[in-house]
Amino acid sequence: MRYLPLNDADRAAMLESVGAGSIEDLFVDVPAEARLAGPVPGLPMHASEMAVERHMARLSGESLTAGEAPFFLGAGAYRHHVPASVDHLIQRGEFLTAYTPYQPEIAQGTLQVLFEFQTQVARLFGTDVANASLYDGSTACWEAITMAGRVTKRKKAVLSGGVHPHYVETARTMAKFTGDTLVTRQPELVAASDDDAVIADIDGETACVVVQYPDVLGRIPDVARIAQAAQAKGALLIVVVTEPVALGLLESPGALGADIVVGEGQSLGVGLQFGGPYLGLFGCREKYVRQMPGRLCGETLDADGKRGFVLTLSTREQHIRREKATSNICTNSGLCALAFSIHMTLLGGKGLEKMAKLSRIRAAQTAQALAKVPGVKIVNDSYFNEFAVVLPKDARTVVRALADKGVLGGVSLGRLYPGAEALSGGLLVTATECTTADDIAALVSALEEVLA
Repeated sequence: MRYLPLNDADRAAMLESVGAGSIEDLFVDVPAEARLAGPVPGLPMHASEMAVERHMARLSGESLTAGEAPFFLGAGAYRHHVPASVDHLIQRGEFLTAYTPYQPEIAQGTLQVLFEFQTQVARLFGTDVANASLYDGSTACWEAITMAGRVTKRKKAVLSGGVHPHYVETARTMAKFTGDTLVTRQPELVAASDDDAVIADIDGETACVVVQYPDVLGRIPDVARIAQAAQAKGALLIVVVTEPVALGLLESPGALGADIVVGEGQSLGVGLQFGGPYLGLFGCREKYVRQMPGRLCGETLDADGKRGFVLTLSTREQHIRREKATSNICTNSGLCALAFSIHMTLLGGKGLEKMAKLSRIRAAQTAQALAKVPGVKIVNDSYFNEFAVVLPKDARTVVRALADKGVLGGVSLGRLYPGAEALSGGLLVTATECTTADDIAALVSALEEVLA
């Protein structure tokens, strides 16, 4: 029996309260072509469990996964080797939970893990503090923009063209409801990042400047210069890091002057996982800690003088009055944070540096090999493990042709920037420590055939 506690009068009263004439009015922001008038076409109304399992197994067999083919995809999600011990440890009963506990003091192990995680992220980012994680990198980026607005009392954000377009779209979606002004641009297929243009857009109304490091084309912006220009106008600098392994070689954003550093932690411990769940990282200067979204785990002493862990700050709407909350989308990815922390612990500082060096070497070898392919032009002068190339054909058709040959050859800029004709020949190529000489040879051979 279905439980339907509301009658027609209740629904009418609720619609009147929110100013909607009908239930359909609540869905006006969903494009008409994305709505269904009935059941999903082509799906049977019911099937047995065994039939569904067989059908799903057949569908999964059609996929070409990262471990089965030469893999050069990146653009915010990266394939790195995750030790088997990570998966083993996160499944232990004392750890296996997706959340920071709601009665935290009885879950000292989880709180200690998150305290250690915060310490690792703060050291990696070069910030004074870090929180216990957020949903993912894109929402962490938006949270940083709104945090900067609270700090500066301003409503304008300047975003570099090098910021990942999905992060920009997330910010645009949220800004529609907050009244924030976003100054954005598309990247250009040139070796230099758009530092000069970003600095030119900063004025006395700017709350923050957002740059990605390395940026979406793999270039390395001059973070220190942009920080100085932003702070001279009273704005905060937000640095986005989609590939945290890069910080094994690059100087930390905090050391370069960033006020807030956010990013995606997927590269460490989490794996690709067909797009999620992922892990939002967030760090900032200590003086801004009370404006930081999410949860902050702290260390203290109990009544007997023994070390213990507590939730020091928890500024989300479920813990305090909603109008006082800094965010209502800041649930942390607890299990992914644990995986990140275990992987970081296994690596240590030297291990992370070695992992970063291997990724950089593999990327350089890939770029050198691709530069010899007729018609291929390498865009970048500098990069970590990801770089852009220009192809003589539309990169989307090239990517599909490479996939037909069993090579996942990169991410086309036409996919990331639909409708941007100037970027249609652009291809993002990524290599990591998982990339082999055979993988590079397979990419070059397949690309030569496709471009011939």
